[in-house]
Amino acid sequence: MWLAAPPGDATDEVLRANASFYQAFEERDLDAMSEVWEHSDRVTCVHPGWAALRGWGAVAGSWVALFNGPSELQFILTDVRVAVEGDVAWVTLDENLLGAGTGATVAAQNLFVRRDRGWVLVAHHGAAIASG
Repeated sequence: MWLAAPPGDATDEVLRANASFYQAFEERDLDAMSEVWEHSDRVTCVHPGWAALRGWGAVAGSWVALFNGPSELQFILTDVRVAVEGDVAWVTLDENLLGAGTGATVAAQNLFVRRDRGWVLVAHHGAAIASG
């Protein structure tokens, strides 16, 4: 289903989980970021220009490094699409990044699974879009 679901549907829940991910990122909030993710060996994260990170320890370490870095980012999300199949959902979107004297667009895909506590992130992949 592509953003055609009624309010209260799983699509709405996935969109809220996705929004929580970007809010934690913008606010550089490690606790909130930790809440968004599943804590297991199967999680993966690919930041633009980074090698694939596998397992919660490596992924959590990347957020510590990013949040302690000098660049604060604001996200303007566009072309957001959601698909839900049972207890798995994925969101594809463009992350339009605004920061101190910089801007870029990253194509991203976020993979969520439904757990007792709601939808949690198990994979994030961001790829920089070359400006032409």
